[in-house]
Amino acid sequence: MLTYLTSGESHGPQLTAVIDGFPAGFPADIERINYQLTRRQRGFGRGARMKMEKDEVEVVSGLRGGRTMGGPITFVVRNADWENWADNMHLLRPINPIDPKKLPPEASCPRPGHADLAGAIKYDHHDIRNVLERASARETAARVALGALARQLLEYFNVVLVSHVVRIGPVELSPEYERTDPVKIAHLSEESEVRCIDRETTRRMIEAIRSAEEQQDSLGGVVEVMAHGLPVGLGGFSQWYHRLDGKLAGAMMAIHSVKGVEFGLGFQASGMRGSEVHDEIFFDADGNPVKKKFYRKTNNAGGIEGGITNGEDIIIRVAAKPISTLNKPLRTVDVKTKKPAVAMVERADTCVVPALAVVCENVAALILADAFLEKFGSDNFAEIERNYQAFLRTDY
Repeated sequence: MLTYLTSGESHGPQLTAVIDGFPAGFPADIERINYQLTRRQRGFGRGARMKMEKDEVEVVSGLRGGRTMGGPITFVVRNADWENWADNMHLLRPINPIDPKKLPPEASCPRPGHADLAGAIKYDHHDIRNVLERASARETAARVALGALARQLLEYFNVVLVSHVVRIGPVELSPEYERTDPVKIAHLSEESEVRCIDRETTRRMIEAIRSAEEQQDSLGGVVEVMAHGLPVGLGGFSQWYHRLDGKLAGAMMAIHSVKGVEFGLGFQASGMRGSEVHDEIFFDADGNPVKKKFYRKTNNAGGIEGGITNGEDIIIRVAAKPISTLNKPLRTVDVKTKKPAVAMVERADTCVVPALAVVCENVAALILADAFLEKFGSDNFAEIERNYQAFLRTDY
């Protein structure tokens, strides 16, 4: 039901984000959207760009009097860095004539691990900046803005979305941490510069980032996203594209630098017996109506069975590679001369894993809100609320 797209370049004047299918009559809080954009910019290991930008949305369409109107909603996020790049990026201004004397040098030395070379070949570009400007992770600011709106809808129905970092480089959080209180996890992760819930692990992660920075290198890691309070029955199994875990996995994999996604036990389950993996089912006549009074004592499935939410917390872990831009560049080939070269160097972060957690959180909100609307949806918010309350009153 929800469709969305983004546009804009990393050093262009702005990013634009459009979402359609959002119900009418919902009170949208712009400051809460801006708060999520601020969270995305934080984190130890971020580069100078994040100190320069102050991401905030401008509402261009779809809201009136603070409420959604039912039509496409458009947000704009300005790039403050545009002023520093305006001369080099003036080709984005179609009203200006092109002066060959002012053209910046062509970027022709692709970075290993980036979209530079594959994108240049795909689109027949010999100036790689035509690729990297759109392939840049700056685009995630637009998706966070859209996800921040979608999560407001979920939060109205008592769904809590949290994230935290479980690994940066070689430093990993002990797997024995408690997941029982998502609010506590959210509080602890917000206090940490690297969004890790353990102070000692935070300290070691920061040390690892500093070491990588000194060596002009970069680090990847793993984040965990939790969604608490979703009702049983979202998603489906009738067709492959109805499966909610498939939609979530696809959305996570479409985030820059992500190379792996798992739910619950994930890959660990492949080495265990079924009796150890599957979550036994219990019933409490006075239990939670969101779960239809069924519950599990374990959550190895990560909250989804057969592509459908089972009422337990959705647990997603997302693995990201180290970013591709290195201040000590790797070997490459100049696409113009075809001779050996070193990769170009763009201003970049040492580690984006803390920011990745926030991006994953809000991208997940887009998918989960869509599933929620599919189950309880209507053209307007009042009917959605009535449908949801009817669901809670209905016994299975």
